[in-house]
Amino acid sequence: MDKLQCMEAFVRVAESGSFIKASEQLGVTRSVISNRIQQLENFIKAPLFHRSTRSVRLSDIGEKYYRECADLIKQFEILADEMAHSTSKMQGRLRIHMAPGFAIDYFGHLLSVFLKEYPDLNIDVVVNDRIIDPIAEGFDIVFQMFPPTGESLIERKLFNVNRVLCCAPAYLKKIQHIKEPEQLKEFPIGYYSGYPTRNRIQYLKGTKFHEMEISIHVLSSSVHLLRDFALSEGGVVCIPTLVAHKYLMSKQLTTILPDYPLLNYGLRAVFPANSKNLSKIRKLLDFLIARLDTIPSWDIELINAKYLSEKVKIFQ
Repeated sequence: MDKLQCMEAFVRVAESGSFIKASEQLGVTRSVISNRIQQLENFIKAPLFHRSTRSVRLSDIGEKYYRECADLIKQFEILADEMAHSTSKMQGRLRIHMAPGFAIDYFGHLLSVFLKEYPDLNIDVVVNDRIIDPIAEGFDIVFQMFPPTGESLIERKLFNVNRVLCCAPAYLKKIQHIKEPEQLKEFPIGYYSGYPTRNRIQYLKGTKFHEMEISIHVLSSSVHLLRDFALSEGGVVCIPTLVAHKYLMSKQLTTILPDYPLLNYGLRAVFPANSKNLSKIRKLLDFLIARLDTIPSWDIELINAKYLSEKVKIFQ
């Protein structure tokens, strides 16, 4: 019996509330996690969890020992990370959760350069649009557009995520009369379901932001689906510039009302303050920040081409 491995399995199940999630975090099968928990229960001669088909929760004994075990595992991981760092060699694994907008077309190229510098690192990247708790789901770092909600989480902003209203040039013929944002109420819009403003947009007019309710024709959790909808002359969509950029530059899409920039967001890296992999996380973030300006290169191109207002330069 490897007591350390058994305690680590216990802590992961306790924090995630799932044997399956714990197995994914540790890179082993569910049966291995079950076996390690059983060995630990046999060792202390008491059940650590109450199990049902729907949930896993700590028993009274489990509650008693969880914090001590979690502290022991954390101290061991910190010590191991410090030892690895002291040799100036980046080793081990980083689990990353990332929204598709940045992952597709962008992050893979940056990751290739990063791993050439640190070839002994293994990177596990999960790509989807869910907003998650990195601690509960066992990720070292999460890249997302919205601020973290937990007090034990740290954030570092990478760059501004500007958005545009855009459509196919052929569709533009139907809406050429639109000169003011308020006129958009006449046309339903394709909209990302993850925007916190729901069915409202905020745009800069003069020196002030104004808010307006819009009619949503297509609501989707995928900005790439919305982009393709626009490319197929389906209508106007509101999507991030990092997704629309190359289609605007190739004139497959065109912006609507570029002189009224929309309220933007920031792509943030969110990670646990006491992560065992802080040195690896900082290396990756320092690498990315050195290569990504607050106003990223794709937005500069769009500004120069008049697809995006220069006013976005004042956005924080």
